[in-house]
Amino acid sequence: MTGLDLPLGAPQQMLRDSLQRFLADNPQPGWQQLSDELGLGGIAVPEAAGGFGGGPVDIALVMAELGPALAGADWLSHAAATMLIAEAVPGHAALADLADGRMRAAIICPASASCRVQVERSDGGWTVHGTAALVAGAAKADVFVLADSAAILLIAAGHAKVERRTHIMHDGSTSADLSFALASSDIELLAESDAVAPHAVRVNDMMLAARCAEAVGLMQCMLGDSVDYLGQRRQFGTAIAAFQVLRHRVADMQLALMKATALTEIAVLSLDGAERDAAVSAACVEVCDAVRIVGEGAVQIHGAMGLTDELSLGRYFKRALAIAAAIGPAGQLARFADAA
Repeated sequence: MTGLDLPLGAPQQMLRDSLQRFLADNPQPGWQQLSDELGLGGIAVPEAAGGFGGGPVDIALVMAELGPALAGADWLSHAAATMLIAEAVPGHAALADLADGRMRAAIICPASASCRVQVERSDGGWTVHGTAALVAGAAKADVFVLADSAAILLIAAGHAKVERRTHIMHDGSTSADLSFALASSDIELLAESDAVAPHAVRVNDMMLAARCAEAVGLMQCMLGDSVDYLGQRRQFGTAIAAFQVLRHRVADMQLALMKATALTEIAVLSLDGAERDAAVSAACVEVCDAVRIVGEGAVQIHGAMGLTDELSLGRYFKRALAIAAAIGPAGQLARFADAA
């Protein structure tokens, strides 16, 4: 299944179809499977470096499919990091290893972490000090890409001056808290200039739009599971799908999902346009609202077992709530107001 109606070329259709077939046989794949068997590590890597050469549409359609497989969190951070490396240094030596899965990357930016990192120029180079909390994809990354408004920096995860503490989140994903005390000699500079900020902001917005796509995929599964359950569960000698109040509830869930899906599609297609700020923020706000309506409705329809580990629904809802929390709807609403 796919939760988004995006204009796809033939390579993108093949990518989507291959991913759907793979996930049908491997409902919860690991990183190595996605990388070795599907080549997803190279989605945003240029073809010259052994990648797919994809962009925001490719990443969004993959995230919509990986959402229900609960495999999108680490992959998105890697894809965003490789995209930024490729934009900054198209022929970077690490791109080939990142594309074929021998290396993993994670991006450090507002969309991927709670950052308190100070990036400062010093003696012709850059220094990095501070912390980044709950960095998506950082638990097993080999390199970090720090997307600052002044510079794009590459940091080795195993550096002695990088401290990493791994956490397992309530939705089952992993993240890491990072601490830095790096001198200029400890960092590889990828890019610096006034042109850096637009690249960093665009990749940050791409991650937000891709997370919305992930949430759409999760919500579509939650709604589908709820509709199926309504036809199976019987009370008073009849299927509960006949109860008007539950049918109205499903209609509300469907409407919320349709609005979130439409705005997510607009956000993905607007990433290279002048309306990007408003489109991405609108999608974030609507998706966060839809997660509550669809998720709570699905859990209530299923009853108490809706949050148990025996049903996929509980895992979908927890992941969707984590996405909504990471997006931060209040900040996105303020951003939309400024853009409008």
